[in-house]
Amino acid sequence: MQISAILALLVIGAVLGCVLGIANQYLRVEEDNRISDVTEMLPGANCGGCGYPGCAGFAGALVEGKASKVSACVVSNQETREKIANYLNETPGPDGKTVNVSI
Repeated sequence: MQISAILALLVIGAVLGCVLGIANQYLRVEEDNRISDVTEMLPGANCGGCGYPGCAGFAGALVEGKASKVSACVVSNQETREKIANYLNETPGPDGKTVNVSI
């Protein structure tokens, strides 16, 4: 009786493990690496002065084209703004397109 219960749990675990492995392949979400790169370039104050919830939100808006001016980050200096604008204007994303932003 105990052996059949152990075998039943073993089979259920193996089947569910296979289902999760297959689901992982089909439901994978790939994030644009430029978002994390721009987030690292930003000052990291998370002040919300740009109108977005923190630096990661602003970086995502820049990369997705929802924000067009890096100067919306009031905490950053001119050198940081130029660095971010040059990076986004020159670095293509997964789709092969760059983002045109101004300082």
